[in-house]
Amino acid sequence: MAIVSTSLSTFLNLNTSFSPIQRCHFPRQALCSLPQSLLSSSRYRCRCLTRKPILSSLKEDLHKVTKVWGDFTSLNYWVIRDYYRLVKLVNSLEPYIQKLSDEQLTEKTREFRDRLRQGETLADVQAEAFSVVREAARRKLGMRHFDVQIIGGAVLHDGSIAEMKTGEGKTLVSTLAAYLNALTGEGVHVVTVNDYLAERDADWMGRVHRFLGLSVGLIKRGMTADERRSNYRCDITYTNNSELGFDYLRDNLAGSSGQPVMRWPRPFHFAIVDEVDSVLIDEGRSPLLISGEASKDAARYPVAAKVAELLVRELHYTVEIKDNSVELTEQGIALAEIALETTDLWDENDPWARFVMNALKAKEFYRRDVEYIVRNGKALIINELTGRVEEKRRWSGGIHQAVEAKEGLKIEADSVVVAQITYQSLFKLYPKLSGMTGTAKTEEKEFLKMFQIPVIEVPTNLPNIRNDLPTLAFASARGKWEHVREEVESMFELGRPVLVGSTSVENSEYLSDLLRERKIPHNVLNARPKYAAREAEIVAQAGQKHAITISTNMAGRGTDIILGGNPKMLAKEIIEDSLLSSFTHESPDFEVDVEPISQKVLSKVKVRPSSLALLAKTALMAKYVCKSEGKRWTYQEAKAVISKSVEMDQSTETQKLLKLVEEQSEMYPLCHSIALAYHSVLKDCEQHCSNEGWEVKKLGGLHVIGTSLHESRRIDNQLRGRAGRQGDPGSTRFMVSLQDEIFQKFSYDTEWAVQLISRINNNEEVPIEGGVVVKQLLGLQINAEKYFFGIRKSLVEFDEVLEVQRKHVYDLRQLILAGDSESCTQHIFQYMQAVVDEMILGNVNPLKHPSKWNLGKLLKEFTGIGGKLLNKSFVAVTDKALLKSLEQLQRLSAVNISDFDLPNLPSPPNTFRGIRRKTSSLERWLAICSDDSPKDGKYKGTANILRKYLGDYLIASYLDVVQESGYDDAYVKEIERAVLVKTLDCFWRDHLVNMNRLSSAVNVRSFGQRNPLEEYKIDGCRFFISMLCATQRLTVESLLRYWSFPMESQELYSP
Repeated sequence: MAIVSTSLSTFLNLNTSFSPIQRCHFPRQALCSLPQSLLSSSRYRCRCLTRKPILSSLKEDLHKVTKVWGDFTSLNYWVIRDYYRLVKLVNSLEPYIQKLSDEQLTEKTREFRDRLRQGETLADVQAEAFSVVREAARRKLGMRHFDVQIIGGAVLHDGSIAEMKTGEGKTLVSTLAAYLNALTGEGVHVVTVNDYLAERDADWMGRVHRFLGLSVGLIKRGMTADERRSNYRCDITYTNNSELGFDYLRDNLAGSSGQPVMRWPRPFHFAIVDEVDSVLIDEGRSPLLISGEASKDAARYPVAAKVAELLVRELHYTVEIKDNSVELTEQGIALAEIALETTDLWDENDPWARFVMNALKAKEFYRRDVEYIVRNGKALIINELTGRVEEKRRWSGGIHQAVEAKEGLKIEADSVVVAQITYQSLFKLYPKLSGMTGTAKTEEKEFLKMFQIPVIEVPTNLPNIRNDLPTLAFASARGKWEHVREEVESMFELGRPVLVGSTSVENSEYLSDLLRERKIPHNVLNARPKYAAREAEIVAQAGQKHAITISTNMAGRGTDIILGGNPKMLAKEIIEDSLLSSFTHESPDFEVDVEPISQKVLSKVKVRPSSLALLAKTALMAKYVCKSEGKRWTYQEAKAVISKSVEMDQSTETQKLLKLVEEQSEMYPLCHSIALAYHSVLKDCEQHCSNEGWEVKKLGGLHVIGTSLHESRRIDNQLRGRAGRQGDPGSTRFMVSLQDEIFQKFSYDTEWAVQLISRINNNEEVPIEGGVVVKQLLGLQINAEKYFFGIRKSLVEFDEVLEVQRKHVYDLRQLILAGDSESCTQHIFQYMQAVVDEMILGNVNPLKHPSKWNLGKLLKEFTGIGGKLLNKSFVAVTDKALLKSLEQLQRLSAVNISDFDLPNLPSPPNTFRGIRRKTSSLERWLAICSDDSPKDGKYKGTANILRKYLGDYLIASYLDVVQESGYDDAYVKEIERAVLVKTLDCFWRDHLVNMNRLSSAVNVRSFGQRNPLEEYKIDGCRFFISMLCATQRLTVESLLRYWSFPMESQELYSP
């Protein structure tokens, strides 16, 4: 309360003397003599005040008091305060841990695991484990966890989301929770957003874990199944979200128990998700899909694309930008039918409607260089959140084919979904889930509601002094871009680094052209190969003096912008620039648009003579090795050698490197020499970056410019967070125009704002700053957030229905594949009994006498399912004979259920020998008696005995024909597993198609005052039950057919 009292006293102290507000009056002649450009400039203001207004000062003081009081009364404050008890304990252990040798520190892992086996919990060893990880990181990485990072690790261990600002060391924080939870031996997954970050973290943070005796794995694109399996078996596995999801789906499409790569039967234990808001929220709208079985409709897409070119917007079709939908008008339908020479676009035998609709969507919503780029004859999707190209991702529902047709590319035929899952459903499979990000507090309610995960805001190590300038609003896009150019130019003249965030490739290149006209040097980072290939270099330089960087989206880039530049990246660039020509004469396999960065850097960094001598010596050695060994490296191989050498320097002490070079001097130790040269150059770069960093800080730090509002404030905050990292100075400014996509997409009426801006400034190209208009425009962004939250919430609710069904099917598959031969046999017995039950319950009414039952149809269905196998024995059985037998059965006082048959009907083959078979028969009888699905009636007992008799007969006949086939048990079980799995997969695939169609169709029912979600649940449940019944029936038919004609069916059903 002392803090609050002090602030209140400051706020209430109004004895300060203020002089009257004085306005500046310029003579008319002086105003007329000023340049017109200055008068019209948005930076020109006539509000020249000698003192800050009293009201403004009072507002600032009130804001400070409110903030202090808000922090004190928030739940987050007390949670963090409680975590400081753990921090004190970790700090108290640090002196003891520091005295341990490397071997003793490594031995701590074995000690912790022994203590856990003896009954202690992770909470009992948490403080000591954190202290061990802190010391290991200090020794292997030269990085010591701050107290706030210890708090972040505890938050992750507790299964919460740690919100840590950009530059606060989230990657290092993850080592604490990952190590602690890996002690159980059940596996920890550290999930990033791309392969680059997964590989970087596995190598970088993996040094700590490997030093402590844990195994570290990496999952990335292009790995074989054996490599994946080996890496998933590690204590800690680094991967990205898409690889993890697809591995899970592929494992559940495996045809044998040896094919899955994850840790089955419990593949999920604990996960730490980096950029958790991006994975679970932004990418939550797009499910992961595995497709197969291409259809034959590829030829229709180019035709539909030509028809779409003929149709005119608003005349032939209408567009709803918000939900990416189109609707044909009567004139549009008529013109399309004439062009396609059909009488009905929706004709089931000649369907054209879907293709025309997709062609119109591709025309209106999928724009080149915005949603996708064309490279090497393929349309590649641009991730709207990260700006990266996703080569293996394709739009579903025929959209991707429509885009290919629009661009005149080769069309890859449409496909059928065979497996799908959303990220929400995937990560719900983890018993314990945590995440870290710089921006999650605004979505805290969503995380709590959908995932039951709280968001804990971890304090920064140093106070944040970033200056977030007021948002500027423009009436026209042209005025906005001109103002962006002016602001970039003014910052460039000062020497401040600038990061400009844009929402598309098109916008980034438009601004690039404007800057080129003014001859302002800059870097562009977007999805085009010529820029993306140099991503790490561009980001490494973005904090240098005079650096101008234009990026499509910095969210998820994974590399901090360090003021003055990144010395490690700069040193590596100098090494590559000096040595690559000695290794290879090949050029990079990507297009380079501008002068290589390293040439610019080399001219700025003062490389000492000793470093230049080492570079020259290493270059000569590389040439000699290439010539003497006759080895020719490719460009990528040469870069890999340099990267390996750089890693060697980071993991090996300098004195040890020098000793190795001296000992192996006659053998030309190339890698060790490169590592030494890198170490020397790194010192030069560190000195250079340190000096330049101080200069940049004096100038005001990094300046970030946002060129439009995103659909979520959280994404804008991610861009803002690039400035002011770790207590550095910095500033941000957002500029929006009323022609921006967000206002057009949601059809917001902004005409009032255009008129108001024109009245205020008398010029549409001059912005207004703050005020009512900007607040109203920012309010539209909140409405967009609510709209997309509704979409995600609906998607999760719909997917929860499919999630239950998916879990049942996947558990069943794993039980079939991983179970023993007896469990597989029991599945088949259950299927056969279920098929018999379905036939009997469909033709029998327990409330009526057996004479009223449809016994003729029942016999026909029973013999039909068994085919040749049952025709021999049941060919002479009529419905009258069956009725007579049931009537005789009713007159019996008792029946031996373990060994019986119906009077005057064929007896089942005597195959129920042995305790297991007899126990199985008895269990089926108990299940029949406890089944409450049939109606209770006088003849329910008779119906149950009929179910038992026909079930026993079908199962006994199957066992008999299998025994007569002469195949050994192992082969029989392989065939049974193959048939069970293939049949289940076939119907599950069809079920997914039906459920996707149903999810689209039920929305129409809302017009009939019916809840689409409830309709989806009811119909989805009915579909699923039908799917299971069909699966059971086809499985039984297939097995009976196979063993009746094994040679004819061998190719189809063999495993």
